[in-house]
Amino acid sequence: MTGTGGPGPPPPPGAFTHDEAVMGTVCSFLVHPGPAGQEAARIALGEACAVLHRADDVFSTWVPDSPVSRLRRGELALGDCPPEVAEVLQLAEVARRATSGWFDPWALPGGVDPTGIVKGWAVERAAGVLATAGVDGALVNCGGDIATVGSLPGGEPWRVGIRHPWRADALACILAVAGAVATSGTYERGAHLVDPRTGRPGSRAASATVTGPSLALADAFATALAVGGDDAFGPIEAVDGYACYLIRPDGSERFGAAIDVRS
Repeated sequence: MTGTGGPGPPPPPGAFTHDEAVMGTVCSFLVHPGPAGQEAARIALGEACAVLHRADDVFSTWVPDSPVSRLRRGELALGDCPPEVAEVLQLAEVARRATSGWFDPWALPGGVDPTGIVKGWAVERAAGVLATAGVDGALVNCGGDIATVGSLPGGEPWRVGIRHPWRADALACILAVAGAVATSGTYERGAHLVDPRTGRPGSRAASATVTGPSLALADAFATALAVGGDDAFGPIEAVDGYACYLIRPDGSERFGAAIDVRS
């Protein structure tokens, strides 16, 4: 699998794949049912996809009448929004403090915008549905936000390729992942990142990757790393369980101590 959602090899025997268009991208699932069985795993897959669509309905800033759009315009109070909005904003506050403000959805133009954390949060919840169903292993990749469940057959860790920022047909590295990995950068969506300290587009990374136990936080941390570069690297690495991989605009690299790179 790749960190930016590119095509991967065929699924191993007994496994199945599924692609779901949601949240402005395609979420790819690779599921090893194991003793849970195909039928139960596919039912859980449908429930996981429903989780993603629910998140899209609630948090989309592109849909004018979504709860978050109405919150941003001041038409809804936080207490009148679906409860998951407060949950995501609480996580966003954790990320803001942990990154020394390099991730700050309250500092963006147009009102609070949790876009930089909500996709990871939603994918983590979707993967949790598969875990609850008892599948042996699963990987959910939604535009570079990746959550894993269990392991590959035989107990091998999941291996996630991080796409090279300037060579679409090449990988910068391959990481062994137990948990989550999120990658942020400008090579797919252009200059979409906003520096919360200036309120204007800005990035100090060609590619920014964070691994850790929670995809919601890894997503926010990767956004912070992409915007803050080396200045955000230290604060994120200080959070227990998380590690960074940074490709600077000049092509030089910086690896966190706990990053597990495989050939």
